[in-house]
Amino acid sequence: MRKTIEQLKSMRETEDHVEFKKGEQGNVSYNGGNKANPSDRRRCILGYVTALCNERGGSLVIGMHDSYPHTVIGTKQSEGSIGLLMSKIYNDVGIRTDIYELYEGNKRVLVIDVPSRPRGRIFKFEDVPLMRVGEELKPMSDEVYLSIIQEQEPDFSEQFCEGVSINELDKEAIEILKDKYAKKQKNPSFRSLDNYQALSDLGLVFQGKVTNAAVILVGKKDLIESKYPQAKISLEYRTGESNIHFDAREYFSGPYYIMIDKLWAAINSRNGSVPVRNGIYKDYDIPLFNEDVIREALNNAIAHRAYDIQGEIVVKQYPTQMIFVNPGGFPHGVTIDNILYVQSTPRNRLLADVLSKTGLVERSGQGVDNIYLDTLSEGKPAPDYSKTDDFCVTLILSSKIEDAAFSQFINSIQDSLPDDAKLNVYDIITLNTIRQTKNRQSLDKKIVSKLLTAGYIEQRGRTSGTYYILGKDYFELSGKMSEYFTLTDWDENQVLSIVASFLKKNNTAKMGDFANLFVGHLSRKQIRSYIAKLVENGMLAYTGEGKMRTYTLSKRYESEMVLITKAVEIGLNEISRQAKDQKKGQ
Repeated sequence: MRKTIEQLKSMRETEDHVEFKKGEQGNVSYNGGNKANPSDRRRCILGYVTALCNERGGSLVIGMHDSYPHTVIGTKQSEGSIGLLMSKIYNDVGIRTDIYELYEGNKRVLVIDVPSRPRGRIFKFEDVPLMRVGEELKPMSDEVYLSIIQEQEPDFSEQFCEGVSINELDKEAIEILKDKYAKKQKNPSFRSLDNYQALSDLGLVFQGKVTNAAVILVGKKDLIESKYPQAKISLEYRTGESNIHFDAREYFSGPYYIMIDKLWAAINSRNGSVPVRNGIYKDYDIPLFNEDVIREALNNAIAHRAYDIQGEIVVKQYPTQMIFVNPGGFPHGVTIDNILYVQSTPRNRLLADVLSKTGLVERSGQGVDNIYLDTLSEGKPAPDYSKTDDFCVTLILSSKIEDAAFSQFINSIQDSLPDDAKLNVYDIITLNTIRQTKNRQSLDKKIVSKLLTAGYIEQRGRTSGTYYILGKDYFELSGKMSEYFTLTDWDENQVLSIVASFLKKNNTAKMGDFANLFVGHLSRKQIRSYIAKLVENGMLAYTGEGKMRTYTLSKRYESEMVLITKAVEIGLNEISRQAKDQKKGQ
């Protein structure tokens, strides 16, 4: 919450985690400038921001006297460039600050609010972890450093919410929870349990005490807003990605088992779909925003967010994308690089476990794999977590369909497979990677072998030049058969078939004619090699030398074609005879 001038005047630097600087002329150094002494360089904006973040957050105030009570002096610091200052701080030390101006008369005060460091995380300025000691910024002591890096994140959701009774929980939400558990666990008798017993069986209440997970999932709206107002979700809608201000905003709060449906209904009211029509495979519509993906993203946000941070979950909806901003960075051990492969431990294990047992998420601590699987299967760009940092997780989902044929290709495969043999997220990521690039170094060999055996991909090239392409069905669906043939490993029979077809119409041809036949498919060197083999095998004949050489179909080719034609005729006649005999026998 932003502070006022009157609040700042009565604050104590140490007790209230505030640092006051005069900076009348805007002369507080940003990064220490050219000062030779490290202790002097630290006494700058970046140094104080780093130290305040390390001591669980605070404020750097410029334009007020540092003696108590703090009178307003006024400052020109970063006048007209607050956004730039905020951006520079984030880029240089990775700390998200909130910077704003306050006024007393015509005297301006600049306030830089610094968030708390995440649990177990230390921030550094010039590779030195800083802490405030009186008026100085000093390297963090070994004792403080060790105490921070050894911090473990407690499970907020399993802690008891003091002073709350089961009567303050929402009966409708509890009934929804019981019904979902009964369906997921195939245990219809769970519906008949009294509310206390059902909640107790799930670990949401114990000996009359109510957990934080119970409050968030099934607590009455008034209870949640009084105990954990940060548990609400803000939905903002903007008609364009360049819009700074939202066109509509709505807050959703209350028991999650009720709130999630209302939130999805609001999102879906602005949703749409793209028809996929091809004529080869079945027609269907791809939603701009897939319900399963959106719900999974929201469930992950609720299960993984840091509830000790006051900000709410923010969902920004645009026509072309949706952005989820979730307070708190990734759980311990999770990074952008391993998010799909590591078995994550959710911050709120009890809450995540209940969501899993009631079918809102597939299993505790997971869900990202489903987001990837469904998104890529719709031919959309991969989910984007690149804006995530230590203070919040940011997920960007695009509504744009990059490749409808890829969606049809995946759907045709999945529809042909039984439930226990369908492609998993790693299979689809591999197929998508092959669709986008010929780089085989990033591919899992076991998955590639599986896809090759099934015929979903094809191998091209040899030895170090080996690469993979999607199967022929994909190119048919995308209308890119010419590209498929460009990527085809040609053999002698294929070349002969095309050459013979040309010569039957034109009688003779030169090497240049053959080059035109295979342009974009074979190099001139490859064409010369194939034609030489066909001459050697007696399929082609030629007259003349050099540029005057002219090719024709050989007598051997013509005689072999006569034999093949007769064989086909004999075969067709035999099939016809057998059909007639069978008809007579009936």
